[in-house]
Amino acid sequence: MAFIEISDVVKQYKGHTALNHVNLTVPKGCIYGLLGPNGAGKTTLIRIINMITAPDSGTVMLDGSPITADDVAHIGYLPEERGLYKKMKVGDEIVYLARLKGMSKADATRQMLYWLDRFHLTEWRDKKVETLSKGMQQKVQFIATVIHEPKLLIFDEPFSGFDPVNAEQLKREILELQKKGATILFSTHNMESVEEVCDQISLINHSEVVLEGNVAEIKQRFKKHLYEICLAGGEQLQPCEELFTIEEARPEGTTIIRLAQGVAIREVIARLNEQYALRGFSELLPTMHEIFIETVKNSSNNE
Repeated sequence: MAFIEISDVVKQYKGHTALNHVNLTVPKGCIYGLLGPNGAGKTTLIRIINMITAPDSGTVMLDGSPITADDVAHIGYLPEERGLYKKMKVGDEIVYLARLKGMSKADATRQMLYWLDRFHLTEWRDKKVETLSKGMQQKVQFIATVIHEPKLLIFDEPFSGFDPVNAEQLKREILELQKKGATILFSTHNMESVEEVCDQISLINHSEVVLEGNVAEIKQRFKKHLYEICLAGGEQLQPCEELFTIEEARPEGTTIIRLAQGVAIREVIARLNEQYALRGFSELLPTMHEIFIETVKNSSNNE
């Protein structure tokens, strides 16, 4: 079931087209990656979904109905440009921001204490925000984004400023929020995190969607028919042009091969088993980083 439906959305600024007839569907309960180079139109689309700005034309549907100002109370938005009141105490600020989203003081306080404990920030409750490190401030902003348990969460570069340990904790929290029923729109340049948490993605370049779909299916679509072959005893694989070409010979009997056109891997394995002691093989799929670069380059060349 679609939770967000973007249909034929256009947005222009003083002669610059930020979004050009964009269509996008985010399934309910999905972690959806919104990808693209700087200036592609991602932030504009996020601002439209969050009702900070409006499209020039097109429609935005949320959970089957046209999005309204009342829906904003059910959205949690973590912008790329963070903003907290630096002179406020941590606990007071979280409760204040939660009450702006409609929570009672009692519920906001209870949830604030829960999240501070979860992020190991309890001892900082009565400290001013400005005394916290950048990473700790990021945690506070994350808490303020999710505390009212919104049905839609929008994270714009959520891992910016986090060290690997805290980034890993944030990934776990995002996956846990999905398990609890949230739909998550996730914008990042970190392609590794896209592979780890996103179910589906859309890639925007020059204000248009140039790639979309399930992450696993996209990786299959872009595969280059590369395999890693491991031979026992450090033996080196010899060329066999009718079946494959050797792309890279690695130490200890490991070789990267590319299958010839129309050749199935089972044919290669059958031949290798006749000639070598085959220790193992695995297909090498492209990373989302490689797919991102290739797609952006190709779509830019077609302009």
